[in-house]
Amino acid sequence: MSADPGTVDLLLPAAREHRVSMPSPGSGQSERSRRSGGAARAGLFLAGVLVLVASVAAGTRIGSAEVGWSDLGRVLGARLGLAVEPLPPLLDSLVWDLRLPRVLMAALVGASLAVCGTVLQAVTRNALADPYLLGVSSGASTGAVTVAVLPLSGPAAGALGITGGALVGALLSFGLLVALLHRTGLDSGRIVLTGVVVGQLFTALTSLVLMASADADTTRALTHWLLGSMAPARWDAVMVCAIVTPLGLVAARLCANSLDGLAFGADTAASLGIGVRRTRMLLLVVTAVLTSVAVATVGAIGFVGLIVPHGVRLLVGPLHRVLLPHAALAGAVFLVWTDALARAAFAPREIPVGVITALLGVPLFLLVLRRRGEL
Repeated sequence: MSADPGTVDLLLPAAREHRVSMPSPGSGQSERSRRSGGAARAGLFLAGVLVLVASVAAGTRIGSAEVGWSDLGRVLGARLGLAVEPLPPLLDSLVWDLRLPRVLMAALVGASLAVCGTVLQAVTRNALADPYLLGVSSGASTGAVTVAVLPLSGPAAGALGITGGALVGALLSFGLLVALLHRTGLDSGRIVLTGVVVGQLFTALTSLVLMASADADTTRALTHWLLGSMAPARWDAVMVCAIVTPLGLVAARLCANSLDGLAFGADTAASLGIGVRRTRMLLLVVTAVLTSVAVATVGAIGFVGLIVPHGVRLLVGPLHRVLLPHAALAGAVFLVWTDALARAAFAPREIPVGVITALLGVPLFLLVLRRRGEL
């Protein structure tokens, strides 16, 4: 398998150091080129941060009730203790308790799912991988629904209780996946097929719990939520995601060189000194945790992990130390605007954001299949 020279340089630091110690006539030009590329990527990242901040501010204004820029500034100023005239309580609550947590949650979940998709596409060497490949989202849905509807939930059915239930369900589904693959390892083809089987099992269990334990209104509400909706987002859930998402991104970023090696295959990664099995397991646990927290809060939102990494890879290249933070930014911006579209397209009626991501993701899914020669 041929590889881009820049990728090989990063995967083989010893070779890079050897070339630096023995400069060639074109080494100065190569060094300037690398510095120029690094500056361009840094500028792109900064632009992405600014776009994200602007998107969060604009997304907070979008909805059935009009919120002006000055209203948003007064709400934030009042919370920061600045000398500003406070808004009427109803409008203040609309912005602070409903809109802002929702938009921030969309950004955090979008970043989580994009990072998970990026990691899984490298770990499984499968361009079609996204966070739902392993059936982890189905397991998380089962755990969250169980905590929400069964009598044992009681007061524990708040954000932390449902998140805990989702995490347990995600880890159970992940454990089942690993048990089924323990003889063959995490082979790309087998993990896809086994993930589908595990996902279908937990989807059936979710339906069983709903039919057996929930009344008609609860079943309707949870079915809508499972399609993906930012409406339940509140500050306590935002805080959980605000802790988990950066930790997951840092863990994935620390494994960036290992992800570069895994993208070339297990044999190549092992020859570079990467503990393939240990690294794969660590990264799959990270994606399980990130996905479970996202599902517990906003339901199952598909295709973000498929759409975003492919698009970002075209802009910044395949190296994961660069790809991961840019994918997180792009995923955050993408889901903020997708949620805004879900709110505004048929206002005052709101459609699940998972429906919008599926409508956008299916054509790309088919395009990737066609490029791989499988369609």
